[in-house]
Amino acid sequence: MRHELHFGDRVVRCFSARPSSLDEMFREAVDRHGERDAVVDHGIRWTYRDLARAVALTAAGLRSAGIVAGDRVAMLVSNRTEFIVSLYAIQRVRAIAVPISIREQAPGIAYMLGQCAARMLIHDTDLAGRIPRLKELPPQLQRVPLDGAGLWQAWHSVDHRAAGLGTAGVDSRAGPQGKPDPEAVCEDDPAVILYTSGTTGRPKGAMLSQLNIVHSAMHFESCMGLRAGDRSAMAVPASHVTGLIAVIVAMLRIGGAVVNVRQFKASSFLALVAAQKITHTLLVPSMYQLCLLDPNLSRHDLSTWRIGAYGGAPMPRSAIEALAVRLPRLTLMNAYGATETTSPATIMPPGMQSGNLDSVGQSVPTADIRVMDDAGREVPAGEIGELWIHGPMVVAGYWSNPQATAASFSGGYWRSGDIGSIDQSGFVRLFDRKKDMLSRGGYKIYSVEVEHALMAFPGVIEAAIVGRPCPVLGERVHAVVCVDAALARNPHHAREQLSAHCANRLADYKVPETWVIQADPLPRNANGKLLKRLLRPVPSETG
Repeated sequence: MRHELHFGDRVVRCFSARPSSLDEMFREAVDRHGERDAVVDHGIRWTYRDLARAVALTAAGLRSAGIVAGDRVAMLVSNRTEFIVSLYAIQRVRAIAVPISIREQAPGIAYMLGQCAARMLIHDTDLAGRIPRLKELPPQLQRVPLDGAGLWQAWHSVDHRAAGLGTAGVDSRAGPQGKPDPEAVCEDDPAVILYTSGTTGRPKGAMLSQLNIVHSAMHFESCMGLRAGDRSAMAVPASHVTGLIAVIVAMLRIGGAVVNVRQFKASSFLALVAAQKITHTLLVPSMYQLCLLDPNLSRHDLSTWRIGAYGGAPMPRSAIEALAVRLPRLTLMNAYGATETTSPATIMPPGMQSGNLDSVGQSVPTADIRVMDDAGREVPAGEIGELWIHGPMVVAGYWSNPQATAASFSGGYWRSGDIGSIDQSGFVRLFDRKKDMLSRGGYKIYSVEVEHALMAFPGVIEAAIVGRPCPVLGERVHAVVCVDAALARNPHHAREQLSAHCANRLADYKVPETWVIQADPLPRNANGKLLKRLLRPVPSETG
């Protein structure tokens, strides 16, 4: 590694040997792994050479539609091969991909398209009803339905083999005229704009540069021990930073295969893991818990499943212990990151999870993570403060939003808003979002600690802690818990059990005083992030 100057005035520690861009990484993968599976989608297998043909033809279509370097091309596309083809074709013409969640509704889509001044929107045909009205769209926007003609006609009309598109006469390193693209890509240029969750206001368009994406792919490769031929089930949205970087780009880096999962259901997911010999997953903890609850878990041959990464929420100790018994070959690896860090900032080293259940791992190789107090001073090891994150995977800022950039970045560090600590051994722990921390009569309560306790109770699928306004103490602890059918049948009894469970594990002021017990999942936004603001009760409510 070496230190380099990037993004104008930011000195970051980088891998000295690396691809310069996502497109270069794709070309290298085709050259090295041409006949390996690149994508498996509903049983149809695409090799890297198949994918190269589709990307070259689609890039030609983009150019013929007038898309040039720097143009923003939005993608309202589900977990399907066309998402991956579109992503790499957009990179081939040096435009900027703007993936949008298929759960997003018309007002959010309109805002994102307008804020980035998109030139094109590629969308699933069955999502046409979500597209905003013409007067709400940027005037220069072209709409391209995936199953229509125009841009896609060139490669949809090609005779498909059972294995995917043919490759005759296509040089994966060439542009539409058969000659390599002479224009070099600047590593600091944005490759992708991903809009942050927007839980408290308008989403911000984080600019993921070529440098950011390449380093995150290399972090996954080195920290997870990924290798050529690995097969990852993409059960999280492709449009989210996890699906985009941790699955699609991470598999591209090592010549692995992306196996698309259109909709997650534990029974069909486990069958797919067995049938496709999946080796790698990155899921949220509730997905692993649903797999454990599936009655057919033990009937499947899951012996190839080697890496089970997770993030976004705490994994209950009971689930970790159960997975160790039921799937002894599966190595669980916690990871922590954000859109602004291009996915991973920390990853749990292999084999270290059981001894560090309350940690999200250690910093990825090029990262510099500091714990800072409110005055912007670093605190000693083990003490609590806000995590500030620096490195070549940290974005330069937000698209056309200098105010938000100035508010979130200082000296090249992204101020995460997460409260945590780092111990002497470098293990990072998270306690709460800075804005979600509770204060009850002067005592600070970190919701993650209480949520961890609740998640350890059998039958709890999800749990969230929020503050309940109190005129005397300021806030009291309010719990909203998603439980299985057995607990949901008797919510009153479940409350008593959960309250007693917490009282045996937490200080008395941390034990929830009011409860909502439900079988329904907790509310999340289009990117899957928990919306705690919808869970906060008003003072007149009782529980």
